[in-house]
Amino acid sequence: MTIIDQGNGAAGPAAADLIKDTTTQTFVKDVIEESKRQPVLIDFWAEWCGPCKQLTPLLEKAVKAAKGKVKLVKMNIDQHPAIPGQMGIQSIPAVIAFVNGQPADGFMGAVPESQLNAFIEKLTKGMTAPGEPNIAEILQEAEAVLAEGDAAAAAQIYAEVLQHDATNIAALAGLAKCYAVSGAMEQAKQTLAMVPESKRNDPAVKAVQTAIDLAEQAQSLGPVAELEQKVAANPLDHQARFDLATALNAQGNRAAATEQLLAIVKRDRKWNDDGARKQLVQFFEAWGGTDDATVEGRKRLSTILFS
Repeated sequence: MTIIDQGNGAAGPAAADLIKDTTTQTFVKDVIEESKRQPVLIDFWAEWCGPCKQLTPLLEKAVKAAKGKVKLVKMNIDQHPAIPGQMGIQSIPAVIAFVNGQPADGFMGAVPESQLNAFIEKLTKGMTAPGEPNIAEILQEAEAVLAEGDAAAAAQIYAEVLQHDATNIAALAGLAKCYAVSGAMEQAKQTLAMVPESKRNDPAVKAVQTAIDLAEQAQSLGPVAELEQKVAANPLDHQARFDLATALNAQGNRAAATEQLLAIVKRDRKWNDDGARKQLVQFFEAWGGTDDATVEGRKRLSTILFS
């Protein structure tokens, strides 16, 4: 099981690995080849250049903050004039960004720190720093663990993601789902309450909310055995059949729950303002679009509706 390493404040590669000086002989290895792994900034400078002395510390700070998404290579143009000459560098400081072995962007002069940070952010957008967790992969792992029935282990993975990113909507929804599956409805509701109002329509969030609503709805019903007896005594008692479907769903018996609601739709589509079909759609939302029960249920519902 994947656990996110919270570290001790020393995350990311060492500064020595991120920042180095280069020469005419090592330029291809340090810049061209290295930029095929992550962006590399080449800083052209000289001892006599005042603005260079202002810019370089800011560059180093920004590169360290990027934690390995970008590297900085410095070249003294007085000691190594060939490369800057070939690149047409006529004024320093000059910073050129190399990506995939080619110059991709750049700027000249000592720019403010905010502009420098924005430059690096644009260059590294969407990248994962070495040593940083790949949240998308970890969320997929948690989802797979939950699908296998281990809600406790899945909850631990989701909680680790939230320690790293407390606002991750998928992790909040996933953790709430773990609680709901385990029957801890209050904890599930408390977890969903952490989702911002603007994100309440996220499909994963809505699915868990629907599952909670259905579970609470089932709590007010009688035992499944009693409801089954009612339906057996009177197959046209649609309310008893509807309640039985809700109770069966709360027990995790999705196929049987689907069967009962489809029976109502077959007999009386208009019953309770199309209530059986609407409840079945809620089941599908709570189970998820890719769940086998949802796929099969949708197929069977379509057959009835369009036959």
